[in-house]
Amino acid sequence: MNEIPSPTGLSWPDWQLYTVYQTLVNVNNTLDYTKGIIQFTPGLAANWTVSSDGLTYTFNLRNDVRFSNGDPFNAYQVWAELYGFYYMAGNTTTWGSGYPPLLDMSPVSFGPATLATLASGGVANPSSQVLSIMENSGWPIYVTGPYQIIIKLAHPFIWFPGLLAGYEGAMFDVQYVLQNGGWGTPAQFNTAFNLNPIPGTGPYMTTKVVEQSYVTFQQDPNYWGNKLTPAEIKAEPLFDPGHAKTVTIYQKLDDVSRYTDLSSGTVQIATIQPDEWNLITNNPAYQYITNIPQNGDMEVLALNTHLYPTNITLVRQAIVHAINYTDINDKAFLGGLYPYIGPEPPVYSDFYNLGNTPAYAYNLSLAKQDLAAAHITDMPTFTFNVIAGCTPCSTMAQVIQGDLAQIGINVDVVVLTAATFITYNTAYTAMIQNPSELGQLNLAYGGIGLGPFAATPLDALAEFVSNSSIFGNTALYYNPVVQKCVDSLTQSTNITQMQALCKVAQQQIYNDAPYAWIGVFKLWSPGGGSLVWKSSVVKSFLVDPIWSGYDTDPIFNTVTFG
Repeated sequence: MNEIPSPTGLSWPDWQLYTVYQTLVNVNNTLDYTKGIIQFTPGLAANWTVSSDGLTYTFNLRNDVRFSNGDPFNAYQVWAELYGFYYMAGNTTTWGSGYPPLLDMSPVSFGPATLATLASGGVANPSSQVLSIMENSGWPIYVTGPYQIIIKLAHPFIWFPGLLAGYEGAMFDVQYVLQNGGWGTPAQFNTAFNLNPIPGTGPYMTTKVVEQSYVTFQQDPNYWGNKLTPAEIKAEPLFDPGHAKTVTIYQKLDDVSRYTDLSSGTVQIATIQPDEWNLITNNPAYQYITNIPQNGDMEVLALNTHLYPTNITLVRQAIVHAINYTDINDKAFLGGLYPYIGPEPPVYSDFYNLGNTPAYAYNLSLAKQDLAAAHITDMPTFTFNVIAGCTPCSTMAQVIQGDLAQIGINVDVVVLTAATFITYNTAYTAMIQNPSELGQLNLAYGGIGLGPFAATPLDALAEFVSNSSIFGNTALYYNPVVQKCVDSLTQSTNITQMQALCKVAQQQIYNDAPYAWIGVFKLWSPGGGSLVWKSSVVKSFLVDPIWSGYDTDPIFNTVTFG
């Protein structure tokens, strides 16, 4: 399970997306995702239009939606949430991980005074004073009525709807927030919502939270989607009202406990990992999820380009050819990886490996040849930072440690706490001030698997190979040829032109070797294993439509029973 903040800043795994907090835009609303197809489809936004210059998006919202507490969902709520995110991010735009600023926020004045005005004048049914602020077309986000909101971009970005299919687009009741203590401050969220989650528009309500233990959900009897026809639900299964009155999701870190609960029927679906995986594969009664090769959940080894001697290209080239990728796959991931060549994940077929470059492969002779050409006479012991508690990370590090020893490089594996790892892995501009903290080698995102933050092809580029990255570029890699590709995705609507720039950039990255692309996940769970169920009990369900960038659990309102 990926422990990431929910829209309310919760510390426990975000089990609420799509079921409690529905998004403005949906992605891959049917099983088309199994074919590697990315689609943006209506969510709480019934439809949208884009201006001819690609800068102005007009979103028309559903007019029949309410939050679970009865408050109306409308453009005023969306406006308040989007500017609330801006405020809580310290008045910086947070669209994606290191994306160039997509909105011109210079005219915007949104802070404590504005929040006080909203609290007194209302959001769901705003006063005339509040409405005048919301209708200010001089700001990049404004409303034109209760069910229409306009977003003006500073630069064209043809995948912009994909940013509203996840975190920024997950809708919750801002009226409730303001009536119950407010957002908090950029330095400190209002933690009262951790145990008293904000109402959403989805088919389930959160009824009980025991942090780091379990969360209980109850069907909302007044859910707006209850009136949808079977045909409409089939067309958009994320709107399904659900098939169980009460759902409890447990966080259990012990694989034996999870398997015991599943086998005894205490739970219907469980994440089973390496310790008990053979019990699943050897029993035909169980089924489990297998990813398609065209997915976006990656395992990546960063080679620090600002620390000796991995700041030498020939050394990095030696390393990427000294690694036995098959051995890593077998020993650390139960064979649960597909090979790939990054940074673009294969889910974005229009931009993936445009030069048809072969993936890095184990070639000990070539590795020794590259290292000899580097003429290193004072080879230091490398530091390889891994995160504590990540078994596949440790296994992977041991394999790589042995591989590099064969070409004369000694590696010291250093286990860091999650808190320390996070402090080391921040924005590119901060990390480059002290590159030694990262070590010569480290696993991007701690090795727990890197899913996309948003459904756009810019995601991996902005994270891994841009000097504007806010998290993920732990190779500290920048090249102006590559940056032209990154920038082109938010400076043009001409895909052919983007592809031409990115093809050159991908070859540059391949030659520079700032990363060893370990693989994309075949099995759903990082480190091997997957979501498992008995076919006699569970018939089907959907999972995170953007390939576990937010949640590795079932979208439980879509679970149907056998």
